[in-house]
Amino acid sequence: MKKHHPLELRNAPMRYAPENELGVVYLFANVAKKMQLRIEVIQPHYPDCIAYRRVGDGEKRLRIEFEYRSSSFRSHKHNSRQCDTIVCWHHDWPDAPSSIEIIELKRFFGVGAKVWIQPVIRSQWGYIDGYKHVNWAVSKRATPGDLLLMYRCAPAKEIRDVFVLDSQLSRGKADWRKGYCYGGHIKRIATLQAPLFLDDFRQHKILKTASFVRRNMQGNLLVSEYWPYLYEMIISRNPKAVRALVKYSPDKI
Repeated sequence: MKKHHPLELRNAPMRYAPENELGVVYLFANVAKKMQLRIEVIQPHYPDCIAYRRVGDGEKRLRIEFEYRSSSFRSHKHNSRQCDTIVCWHHDWPDAPSSIEIIELKRFFGVGAKVWIQPVIRSQWGYIDGYKHVNWAVSKRATPGDLLLMYRCAPAKEIRDVFVLDSQLSRGKADWRKGYCYGGHIKRIATLQAPLFLDDFRQHKILKTASFVRRNMQGNLLVSEYWPYLYEMIISRNPKAVRALVKYSPDKI
């Protein structure tokens, strides 16, 4: 038996978020009419579905492929010329061909922002000190509206800046290492006068066992399940941050 349920959905025919492609198909069937789509066939071979979208007085034929993550379309080596639309739960493929429409179902069911801890090495501190808006490398799984807790690595070992991702991702050359990375435009929404320190997490009865603490805050860290504890720590030390973070309170995301 699983220790944790997936994310609970709002106004959905399923209680919890899907964890596979079958769940995507089921949810799509429940929103197709709202999207003015008429499904002709769902089939066991590529593409998964043929549907028609109302356009003016007529209809446009759509070849649809279902994926749990949009990037699976690429890993499955599908021919993009034979597909018009990818229907997925999570869109994590910023480099998807512009000819393919991406329908991310989570946006239909009240799924809130994810929360990330984003490590910032010392040489990069000036970028977040001096600007309210900046382009930043993030996980390719990040989506617009996600909350970024900017963790200043050693010697500070603290979180004092809170940003939000407010653009779609794009792939480009990394500035701090060889190769490419995914990034987007981020916007500051709060500066914490009383930062959260790594030692605080190590002493917290719940957070001390979290993987991001045990990993010494390395990598792009998805911490949504721990957000209620992090939020409580932030607000207890920074009461004035309530207004800036009101739309990101645990009961809303």
